[in-house]
Amino acid sequence: MTQVLDRPVELKTPLSDAGRTARRKALLEWVAIHALGVAAALFFVLPFVFVFLTSLMSDTQALSRDLIPHTWEWGNYRKVFDTPGFLTWWKNTLVYAGLGTVLTVVSSIPVAYALAKFRFRGRNLSLMLVISMMMLPPQVVIIPMYLFWAKQLDLSGTLWPLIVPMAFGDAFSIFLLRQFLMTIPNEYLDAAKVDGCGELRTLLKVVLPMARPGIAAVALFQFFCAWNDYFGPQIYASENPGAWTLSYGLESFKGAHHTDWNLTMAATVLVMAPVILVFFFAQKAFVEGVTLTGVKG
Repeated sequence: MTQVLDRPVELKTPLSDAGRTARRKALLEWVAIHALGVAAALFFVLPFVFVFLTSLMSDTQALSRDLIPHTWEWGNYRKVFDTPGFLTWWKNTLVYAGLGTVLTVVSSIPVAYALAKFRFRGRNLSLMLVISMMMLPPQVVIIPMYLFWAKQLDLSGTLWPLIVPMAFGDAFSIFLLRQFLMTIPNEYLDAAKVDGCGELRTLLKVVLPMARPGIAAVALFQFFCAWNDYFGPQIYASENPGAWTLSYGLESFKGAHHTDWNLTMAATVLVMAPVILVFFFAQKAFVEGVTLTGVKG
């Protein structure tokens, strides 16, 4: 009887040890993965924290060894807004980024829809042309484009040479939307056409509601690109301070306040804040759109 009762105990001991070992290994893996995640998050977040804290310091404390402000100088942001031209830079940037994003999305959707769902001769060649335009640096064509807009149309000193071309589509936006629209099953389009919908109505009533994540991703990409654009305003609007954007005006602000690093950091925070807020509230649609893009080639 003693031997019979002892056998279950001998069988349970190895299993218990194996279970504890597995749980310990899973715990160590969880700690290691989350530790790496926290370290990566701190790597990206700490520069923003440093800029924000510096923006709230006095001019004597900025860029010193003290990382925490002795006194929280919230008035630095008021001084930045009181800078002549800063509100004008805001208005110009909103017009450039907002109007440019709308024009890019509206003009790119029909082209992407045609490349994704239509079958016509030269479709692959058209797609290759779009991809080749993505690989063409803007610096290559800047001289003839500047001569056209400045000399022929006399639009130098304005942002219109940057906004108007967006009404004719963007290669990257077309390609990204085309890849997303490829993931929409053709059965939905066929069902709409059976119900009497034409191509335009099918696009508006069926495709666009299903393509909202992809459209959101394209819109955010374009908005960020226009908001942070420095090269374009430098080329076309540098001669007219009334047409400067935040990215170009910030360089001028930094030159005027090169010793007031607290004000420079405050201006930097004000430039970055809208982009961070937009991405924070739209990150779900943005991530979904980017994740689903390219599922079907």
